[in-house]
Amino acid sequence: MDEFDIEVVAEPNLSEPAFVEGLPGVGHVGKLAAEHLVEERDGQLVRRVHSTHLPPQVSVEDGLTQLAGAELHAVETDGQDLLVLTGDHQAQDTVGHYGLAEAFLDLAEEFGAERVFALGGVPTGELIETYDVIGAATTEAGKEELAAVGVEFRGDEPAGGIVGVSGLLLGLGERRGVDAACLMGETSGYLVDPKSAQAVLEVLQDTLGFEVDFGSLEERADEMEEVVRKIQEMEQGTPAPSDEDLRYIG
Repeated sequence: MDEFDIEVVAEPNLSEPAFVEGLPGVGHVGKLAAEHLVEERDGQLVRRVHSTHLPPQVSVEDGLTQLAGAELHAVETDGQDLLVLTGDHQAQDTVGHYGLAEAFLDLAEEFGAERVFALGGVPTGELIETYDVIGAATTEAGKEELAAVGVEFRGDEPAGGIVGVSGLLLGLGERRGVDAACLMGETSGYLVDPKSAQAVLEVLQDTLGFEVDFGSLEERADEMEEVVRKIQEMEQGTPAPSDEDLRYIG
């Protein structure tokens, strides 16, 4: 296998799609958002990307295996069409991150995508109630457009910059003249965060003019809230059971 190997699965008929990346990261925000788009809009798998820089493993579903890689899906919407990149892994080394980012930008160019959106999370270090979306963009025009739909641009945040493929899509994309932006939902960073993923998707749909149902994400958010509640109870300490509570009734 080549260092970076692209498998052609299908040839979709899309009109000037936007390229959307959602790989694993803080709170799995980008991954949740991208997978939700694919599932809710019946995305069509069009490319698989494999690399020797990804973990040496296969996934197993119903006894069938699939080599670790990223998947590109064509998603038709009532607004702008999308190419949505999903996957379970990021590269294991710096060379792999750069190589995969270049391969993804090549795919965006192949399908005529002139805009790239990287989705992810930015950690707050604490549980939050309001999920703001922080942005970064390669152009002033892109920044102004996102600010108009509620994205916040906070000086030097996120602290330390944007790492991994999401950051490189902007950095390498800018060198290619690509209009790229990163949408980062605030999240505690402790748990998988469906609410943050929804906040990011709401911004994306307002920007690109499509609609997606959030029912399944909201159900997952309710489940995570129950997990958070139990964690908070454990942190605060629960009173010891009384003798009455411990009594066995036959």
